[in-house]
Amino acid sequence: MKRSKEEKLSLLSDLIDLVRSDHAVNEKEYRFIRTVARHLQVREQDLNELFTRKRPRFVAPRTESERILQFQRLLLLMNIGHSHSLKEEIALKDATLRMGLNPIAVERVLSVMDDYPDRIVPPKVMINIFKTFYN
Repeated sequence: MKRSKEEKLSLLSDLIDLVRSDHAVNEKEYRFIRTVARHLQVREQDLNELFTRKRPRFVAPRTESERILQFQRLLLLMNIGHSHSLKEEIALKDATLRMGLNPIAVERVLSVMDDYPDRIVPPKVMINIFKTFYN
């Protein structure tokens, strides 16, 4: 499915907002965001402008699977430092609410993170959690 430039920039802005919620973006976090930008085929210049200008209009991913993928990106970014703050968790939950993800499913994923190496919830587990709350 083809994404608009506006949607791609919105997805990247969510990642930037998450990191900035409690500290400046460090090199590992920037590299992760840059990798996502490349995957989304966003020019590095456009990405770098997101760090210096006003946040673009929020555009939610169109499908449930795209929303869950963005949630997974946010989780991976949050766990780069192997610890996260309450501010980051609040920013993450705000982003998932804006996207329209089920808050109970989000809480469940957050509660099982510690059960997995590096707090990375396997995609199948995450999808099953969301399926449980949508049936």
